[in-house]
Amino acid sequence: MEVVPRSTILGYPESYMSIMIQEIEEQPATLERTWREEFRRIERFRRVLERRRPSLIVLVARGTSDNAALFGRYLLEMTTGIPVSLAAPSLLTLYHAPMRWEGALVVGVSQSGESTDTNLFLEAAGKGGALTVGVTNEAASSITRLVDEVFLVRAGKERSVAATKTYTGQLLMMYLLAYALGAPLDPRRLERLPALAARALRLKPAISRLAERYRYMDHAVVVGRGLNYANAFEFSLKLMETCYVVAERFSGADFLHGPIALVERAFPVFLFAPPGPTWEATRAILEKLRGLEAETVVISDAGNTPSFAYATRSIRVPGPIPATPGSPADLFTPIPYIVPAQLFAATLAAQKGLNPDRPRTLTKITKTV
Repeated sequence: MEVVPRSTILGYPESYMSIMIQEIEEQPATLERTWREEFRRIERFRRVLERRRPSLIVLVARGTSDNAALFGRYLLEMTTGIPVSLAAPSLLTLYHAPMRWEGALVVGVSQSGESTDTNLFLEAAGKGGALTVGVTNEAASSITRLVDEVFLVRAGKERSVAATKTYTGQLLMMYLLAYALGAPLDPRRLERLPALAARALRLKPAISRLAERYRYMDHAVVVGRGLNYANAFEFSLKLMETCYVVAERFSGADFLHGPIALVERAFPVFLFAPPGPTWEATRAILEKLRGLEAETVVISDAGNTPSFAYATRSIRVPGPIPATPGSPADLFTPIPYIVPAQLFAATLAAQKGLNPDRPRTLTKITKTV
């Protein structure tokens, strides 16, 4: 375990800047570049899908990319009406289960493009008649040679083991895939996502002060629902891999069906609380947690100011974040909401004297079968 001297931490952000924090700050540029360089290709793919509309979508990924795929499951199913499944690669790689792929669109999401089981799954699906797509940050990776269509997250080299800019780039790609599948998403709204991420970065000083309060935290729960359910997984993953905090993650509904028994006085619970369809259920959880005297931190924006009154602490994303008319109010919240969560994890690691760029026992590319 690499430990950062405490003297370099207390001056953050002036005197301490991990690679992870640098890459978090690169996200607006990554999103803008991905949008600019991939949108024409998405338009061409949209025409392909008009002729070959899938009856089923399967997303296959691991790690952070799997969290992006989880977001894609909610978004694609919600906006296109096509059933979406998250793949279980071991059914193919370990159990060798035969599958029928006619009429399916199979999308592999991999930062490196070298995830062994993801690539084996894509190869088998393609041979079985599926239309296959690869989403990766590496143009020369193995995944690009296996699929029918490739879309690149234009993040540049990601040096920190903890993925940040590739995650939000993958979220953007899910919006673009939804558009290609005919979802009623206004491209002009998608084009504003880089600016929303840039606006969220203004929270750095406030996040640094907040993280100091949790320097000795060793366990927590993260709650999200709907379009931000994937962010609950991603935030907890960042807390686990960079801060060594045991961070359980739940949907709001599942949390009430048992895991809330974990909570006692001062127990830290982080909640994504956007406006829209999930708010009333989240409000009920916050009320219950307040009765338990839990330490609650909500991540929300000015479109849902009531959320701040229910929590012990809050992360107030600059906003409000407008959605497309007729769409859920939380449609575009996942990218600007995860940015402060990433900053919190990176800063908390520094507060704990840890180097978030080199988590113990982890490497950038993990190959599993």
